[in-house]
Amino acid sequence: MPFPDLSGDMPLLPARMVNEYEYCPRLAYLEWVQGEWAESGDTAEGRHVHRRVDRPGGKLPDPGANGEQERFHARSITLSSNRLGLIAKLDLAEAEGDVVTPVDYKRGKRPHVAKGAYEPERVQLCIQGMILEEHGYRCDEGVLYFAASRERVRVVFDDELRERTQAAVNGLRFIAAGGQIPPPLEDSPKCPRCSLVGICLPDEVNFLKAHRIEPRPLAVGRDDAMPLYVQAHSAKVSKKGETLAVTIDDTKAASGRLLEISQLVLMGNVYVTTPTLHELMRRDIPITWHSFGGWFLGHTVGTGHKNVELRTAQYRASFDERACLALARGLVSAKILNCRTLLRRNWRGDDGPDELVAALKRDAESARRANGLDTLLGVEGSAAARYFGAFSQMIKRDAETENFAFDFNRRNRRPPTDPVNALLSYAYALLVRTWTVTLSAVGFDPYRGFYHQPRYGRPALALDLMEPFRPLLADSCVLTAINNGEVRPSDFISAAGSVALTADGRKRFIAAFERRLSQEVTHPLFGYRVSYRRLLELQARLLGRHLLGELDEYPNFLTR
Repeated sequence: MPFPDLSGDMPLLPARMVNEYEYCPRLAYLEWVQGEWAESGDTAEGRHVHRRVDRPGGKLPDPGANGEQERFHARSITLSSNRLGLIAKLDLAEAEGDVVTPVDYKRGKRPHVAKGAYEPERVQLCIQGMILEEHGYRCDEGVLYFAASRERVRVVFDDELRERTQAAVNGLRFIAAGGQIPPPLEDSPKCPRCSLVGICLPDEVNFLKAHRIEPRPLAVGRDDAMPLYVQAHSAKVSKKGETLAVTIDDTKAASGRLLEISQLVLMGNVYVTTPTLHELMRRDIPITWHSFGGWFLGHTVGTGHKNVELRTAQYRASFDERACLALARGLVSAKILNCRTLLRRNWRGDDGPDELVAALKRDAESARRANGLDTLLGVEGSAAARYFGAFSQMIKRDAETENFAFDFNRRNRRPPTDPVNALLSYAYALLVRTWTVTLSAVGFDPYRGFYHQPRYGRPALALDLMEPFRPLLADSCVLTAINNGEVRPSDFISAAGSVALTADGRKRFIAAFERRLSQEVTHPLFGYRVSYRRLLELQARLLGRHLLGELDEYPNFLTR
């Protein structure tokens, strides 16, 4: 059945989206309905191929105004039809008299298939022809130009192709109006080269639902971009061409290429110019703001993510007590088990931690059986007391005196009263910032959580999802920095009963934290290796799949 005529404020359907639907309905839904997008080598190459035809040139004459033998070319023309509800951008229009032939540029080589081209490209070209006919031109065929092989493939707009095109248009409108994402393809050769494979997660979703085929490694482009930290007092960040320049009292202190910067992290009183803000927003590079002591204040982004469906599902679940409890139990249990693993790996005490490890395992089981958030808070507090009570047994002793260079008795904060607590608080602040930026990039609202309550303006969802990663990223980084001598007792200052890192100490600890985020780990469920930085995004997207109903449970990350 055809989809009903457009009404109200329903948008025109781009021809490119119909192409995506014909290729993969789930891909079209992600891009058109949820507003997802990711750059890849193929998309960058396609943009390079289109660089000439994307420059407007020439003009389509009115139908009937062109001479019978007169020829013309027009580039980069956007046409639409309200009756059809379609819009298309024509790379090139060639005409002789009133007969117009659309030419669509493709980056690759001509495929050796029966009809000269794959169906998605033929459908997209047919839409262009249908829109031209709506404007009064005669359009019986089109041309696909393949840039890599420099070949032209003629596509005739026969009845069969027109029917298939109309069916694709109606199908895309139907799934968009239905509000239910199509299921992922199963073990399809289309997935590894898709630019949205890291967002769609087809193998991961199918594996968690059916446990039949192990997921293929994530085929995402390598991203070498890293955060740029600026902590110098009264520093200035400005844009110079394709670089960011950091100056102190008009003297250049550092610079970084925009292509190599994933986010700009500002500590304390740092000035950013307006052109810099505009450029970072255009490139979707967030700015995170911290107090000089490292307290996370917030972050600056562009217009934000378009995936309203995800935030709607997040808000709906956050008001469901059963859903909140189920997620919270999994998060706390995973945190306790990861703390247990960290103790087993790094224990330096004279006696083994067998009794402590067994107690933490019982705490994790109690967390999974908790019948309310208040009970769960009690279980988490009991487990934290056990864990931090033995934390000093993972810290390296001074070789000469057999004493601890970093003494630690118990966890305290606001303010921390010893160097170890100061490092832990600083690491947790860095982890909150990392999770907040990741959740915003995926499409979540970081301030509406399930376990932590959204009060005092704190990023509750970031605090939720960081729970299993506190021991793996923050605590582990603190232990590494202390035991390897990257931070020393002289890197701290004490005032009014509180302890804080010096500027040089922060610099070295930030380097250790970012190095930890870049470390690769084998995923215990999917079997492939992934960096912790990428893992955080993967876990956020899996939470989205759970909230949108594709997964029955949120799979927490448990290290081995």
